[in-house]
Parts: sequence; structure tokens; C-alpha cells
Amino acid sequence: MSAQRVKLDREAEVRAALASVVDPELDESVTELGFVTAVECSAEGEVRIGFRLPTYWCAANFAFLMADDMRRAVQVLPWVTAVKVQLHEHMYAEAINQGVEQGAGFEASFGAAAEGDLEALRRTFLLKAFQRRQAALLEHLLEAGTVAGDLVGLDVAGLRRFELDAEGERLATRYLERRAVVDAGDNSLAFVDTEGRAIAAENLPAHLRELQRVCVNAEFNGVLCRGLLAVRYGESEPQPQPIRIVRRPQAAGAH
Repeated sequence: MSAQRVKLDREAEVRAALASVVDPELDESVTELGFVTAVECSAEGEVRIGFRLPTYWCAANFAFLMADDMRRAVQVLPWVTAVKVQLHEHMYAEAINQGVEQGAGFEASFGAAAEGDLEALRRTFLLKAFQRRQAALLEHLLEAGTVAGDLVGLDVAGLRRFELDAEGERLATRYLERRAVVDAGDNSLAFVDTEGRAIAAENLPAHLRELQRVCVNAEFNGVLCRGLLAVRYGESEPQPQPIRIVRRPQAAGAH
């Protein structure tokens, strides 16, 4: 295989790995958001990744999380010997780039200026992603005619066996990726709140309304981020996606 073919294959592997990294607030891939600007792979296995953000002042902790997650996602590739992630055109780019390269961590990189624990922030946004993915899956299942009483009694193993269409399979896979943030046991209920508590069928409408508030906030921020990125770099702004409205579920036993 030619050196050029190896280089292209490796770059494709890196981009595939980066696709698993999400903006912590938006729960969307950094590649789909257009944040990744460059991927370079050397013959020795060194990888350089360039990325950007919608504004010069995007929160330092969010930026650090994404940069560190990019490094972690790529460094597990068997041929990679070193990863250098470079954030460009950001007020804290130097501190973030240096901290991620040295594996210093957010608090060590920013000292007294660091606000709060980064892992606690990571968990906060994983829980929000859990809520958004749960809302999307519940909405789909309800629209397909599944009644609330059947959903709230379903365990994780049962959800894995549940007969779903292609879109339902996709949503269930995404949801189960975040279900472990609360607990991961197959015998646990599939649909719980962020404390791992069961949801009574009669309380599902209120639960869904709370999830929808999380969804609307995140979707608004997503539209804003895309718009700011397009304006900042003079690129075409993608058409905004309609904000979902979760319908009221059927009561337990309803047809």
C-alpha cells in the first residue's frame, strides 16, 4: 500500500474517531458542527488536529472538555504515537492547547481562574444529553402507538429486544449510550429520571414536559452556535431544524 493511501486511511480513521466527540452542551458531534478544521497524520503516527469554536470567548471549560475528548478519542487508535490538538482564534487557546498537550487537566492549566470541577461539569452535560435522548426516544415510541403504561415498566434488556423501526433503533442506540450515566444494569428500568427513579405512568406527561424544556434550551443554543460560526467564518448557515414538541402521552391502558 502506498504511503499516500496509508495517510488518507489514517486521516479517515481520525475523523471517524472525532465524530464520537460531542459539544458537551449541544450533544452534537464536533465534526457535524463544523468545529474540526484540520487533520494531519505523519508517517510516524503523530496526529495534529485543528479546531475552532463559534466565538472568541466561548467558555474555557467547554473548550477544554472538547479538546481533551478529541485527544482521548484519537490516542486509542493502535498506530497513534502522539496527538496534538490545537484550538485556534480563542482567547484561552494557548492555555488550553498547552494544558491538553501536557495532560495537565483544566484546574492545573487555569489555576485560580478555573471555576468548578471539570468532571462535575462533564456529568452535568451527560445527564442533559441523557434527558434529550430519552425525550426523543419516548416521543418516537408514543407516536408509534406504544402506551405510557408499557413504557414505564420496560427494563433495559426489554428495550434492547423491543421491536423498533429503523429510526427507533437509531434513537434507542443513542439513548442507551447515555443510559449508563444513571445506571447500566439490564434489569434496571429503561426510562427513569436523572436520579434513577421510576416514572409512574400518570406522571409521564409532566416528566416529558420537563424533558422538553431541556430540549428547547439546547436546540436554541445549537441554532445560535451554528449562526455565530457561519457569521464568524463567512460560511453558509445551515437551515435551522424545527424544535420538537412532545405530545401528551396516552394514559396507562389507553388505546
